[in-house]
Amino acid sequence: MLEIGTKAPSFELPDQNGAVHTLEEYRGKKVILYFYPKDNTAGCTKQACGFAERYPQFMEKGAVILGVSKDSVKSHKNFETKYELPFTLLSDPELQAIQAYDVWKEKKNYGKVSMGVVRTTYLIDEEGTIIKAMDKVKAADNPQQMLEALS
Repeated sequence: MLEIGTKAPSFELPDQNGAVHTLEEYRGKKVILYFYPKDNTAGCTKQACGFAERYPQFMEKGAVILGVSKDSVKSHKNFETKYELPFTLLSDPELQAIQAYDVWKEKKNYGKVSMGVVRTTYLIDEEGTIIKAMDKVKAADNPQQMLEALS
């Protein structure tokens, strides 16, 4: 996990509609950059829907929400449509941002070891500096925690 106070690494990734986004285009706004393992899984759906429910409050506070996983643009589009997600989902199949933000880790599941995305959320300030970093977050609690972090 990256340290608080460090410059957030730049990225260039397509969203669920195929449009490319960079971190630099969000200068002047707080960015909630959350990394999650997989579209349409129980925890990831809880987390995404939690952000969606609170989306108006995040907007009031001038914050942008960006969800990142290694799922395809098409998978993100289906996930967005199915749950009516009002925010941007970035596709990172090449692990560009996932590795830059140090969230690609060894995971153990039922004794089986594999590499995967560890659910991690970063709060990046208006100048592009990480001001909060949370790893191994609980999917259901994370949206409310990030809303409180903005207060």
